[in-house]
Amino acid sequence: MKAGARDAWDTTGPAGGWLDATRALHPGHPVWPGDAPFVIVPTARIPEGASVNLSSTTGTTHLGTHVDAPWHYDDDAPRIESIGLDVLIGDGQVVDLTAGEGPVEADELPGGPYAGRVLLRTGQPDAWVAFPTDLRALTPGAVQRLAAGGARLIGTDAPSVDELDSADLAAHHACGRAGVTIVEGLALGRVPAGPCRVICLPLRLVGTDAAPARVVVQPLRSA
Repeated sequence: MKAGARDAWDTTGPAGGWLDATRALHPGHPVWPGDAPFVIVPTARIPEGASVNLSSTTGTTHLGTHVDAPWHYDDDAPRIESIGLDVLIGDGQVVDLTAGEGPVEADELPGGPYAGRVLLRTGQPDAWVAFPTDLRALTPGAVQRLAAGGARLIGTDAPSVDELDSADLAAHHACGRAGVTIVEGLALGRVPAGPCRVICLPLRLVGTDAAPARVVVQPLRSA
C-alpha cells in the first residue's frame, strides 16, 4: 500500500459505527515460534501475460486474529466447524486491562453479569513487528469468573490466553470445561471499553484446530 494511502478495509470512519478488530495480514506476519509462516505467492500476473492476477497462500491456522477450536487443546473435543454463529455474533463488551501487569486474575475483572462475548484489551499493539514474548495470559480463575458471569466467548489481543511457555495450557482447558470459545490476536487499540456488538467470523474450514477470523466491533452507548 502506498505511503499515506487509506486501507479500504479500515472501518474506523463512518460505517455504522463498526470498528475493525482484526490484525492486517501480510507476508511475514509474526506467528507462534516454530509454527508455519504466512506466505503469499503470486501464481499469475496480468503484466506477465496472464488474463488475471492470482495468488496462493500458506500458513498456520492460528494466523493473526483467529478462533481456537476445542480440538486445538483436547483431542477428543469438537473441531472448528462445531462453533455456532450464536456464539460468534451478538452483544459483547470490551474490558480494558492495560493498567495491570502479569497474568489476569479474577479480581482484576469487573463484576458481572457479562455479555456473551467479552473482549480483553491487555495492551498489545495492533501490529506486531515481531512475535510478542511479553503477554498477559489469563488465569483459570479469570476464565471461570467470566464464564460464570455469562461469557460464551472470550477474546484477547494477546497471541494466546496462556503464557508463551505454558506446558499445561491451563487457561485453554478452563475455557474448554466452561464451554467458552477462544479468540486470540485481536486488534483492540482503537476499540473503546464498554458495551458493544461483536461479529466474529472464522473461515469456514472443516476439521481443523483453528481458523483465521475477521472480527468487527460496534461500540454502544452505556444505558
